[in-house]
Amino acid sequence: MGFFRKKAETPRQEYDRERMKPVIRSSICTGEKTAGFLEKGTGQFHDVMLIRSPEDLEAFRRRYGIREEMETIY
Repeated sequence: MGFFRKKAETPRQEYDRERMKPVIRSSICTGEKTAGFLEKGTGQFHDVMLIRSPEDLEAFRRRYGIREEMETIY
């Protein structure tokens, strides 16, 4: 029986590092946080995943190979 299988590691994904910057968008009202990418030229935010815990943020960083500190925008 496979009730307690180890989760498969998500493959590393790429993003255009010249055009996009990884950021965390936080709601001023609710405090809800979303990780995604901000286009440098237009300022448009592309959300990728909801951040509910530090483990979610770490999973996002691992998925895209992000080592640098991420800016929080409101």
